[in-house]
Amino acid sequence: MVGSAQARKTFKDSEGLRAVLNRMGSADADEWQSDREVADLMTYAASRYAALARKHGLDPWEAAGFAFEAMRATSARRADDPWAIVTRAVQVTCIAEERARGLLCSVHQARRPRYSVFHDAERFSDRENALPEYHPAFRAQPADQEDPEPSGAIESAVEDAIALFALVGWPADTARAGVEYVCARLTDATSRPAAFEQLRRDQAARALLDLPQTSWRAMLQALLGCPDPVQEHTAAGRGVLLRLLVGDTLEALLHDDRLLAGLLDNLPCRRP
Repeated sequence: MVGSAQARKTFKDSEGLRAVLNRMGSADADEWQSDREVADLMTYAASRYAALARKHGLDPWEAAGFAFEAMRATSARRADDPWAIVTRAVQVTCIAEERARGLLCSVHQARRPRYSVFHDAERFSDRENALPEYHPAFRAQPADQEDPEPSGAIESAVEDAIALFALVGWPADTARAGVEYVCARLTDATSRPAAFEQLRRDQAARALLDLPQTSWRAMLQALLGCPDPVQEHTAAGRGVLLRLLVGDTLEALLHDDRLLAGLLDNLPCRRP
């Protein structure tokens, strides 16, 4: 009992965890399974990540399994703070597991922004209102009525916004996934400021896009505009998407020094 208590005290801090991982680094699966200290470590991990697991509809021991996989990676042993690496891995995997259930796809696919930007699958019968009332894709426009925002103009604005981020140095896949995610959420919001606030607090999106908080906020502010009402009718207040829809060109945006500075100062760093 004394040895078990000592083990728990040891691996609760990062250096103690590193010592356990270094000791077990070259061990095979059977040795991990039979080691008493590892068993205590997994029990502690299940307790440590229980709240995080329940938040995403998982069992604490599932989170402990995610932690185990992270601990076996060389990067965890070599990190400045092994527990930080393990916690981040568990968090991202829990989010991916939850998204995979909602999207009815594999966890591997749910980790990819090209799939994760979509909303959870739902039955038509789950809604009280008729399908055409809440989804414009199922509406037919009268022949004598012009569409105030042709789909071609919207698609062009989205592609130009993606090109803007890529041209200033943002990774192309991150730019596309981020812009498409923001556009998808914008269609459900009551206003651009409301969409900005909702997306600013969307930690799951930021984790799946693998963006730091500063880069995520810079992307939102560039696309949707500054939420400050004082700047509502300025270029900074309108945002890139609205400016492109009302007639601004990509070339004009590339000459907006203030816009470019905000994106360049918050370039996301590629993790190895």
